[in-house]
Amino acid sequence: MAKRAKSRLEIAAEYGISARTLSRWLKNKKIQISNGLVTVKEQELIYKVFGEPDKNNQNDSKSPSELN
Repeated sequence: MAKRAKSRLEIAAEYGISARTLSRWLKNKKIQISNGLVTVKEQELIYKVFGEPDKNNQNDSKSPSELN
């Protein structure tokens, strides 16, 4: 569970994807997040939609369909 605000790059790294890919995922799911750091509440929404990132495979690329 999220405990602090994070950058988009940090969240993308948790999923093993680029920040640009994360932006595409969010756009495809029509999730809008504020500019700047991603709040704890926004992170919870991201993790709910895409699932909690696998801590063991943070460098593996995954498509959104593989996360659902």
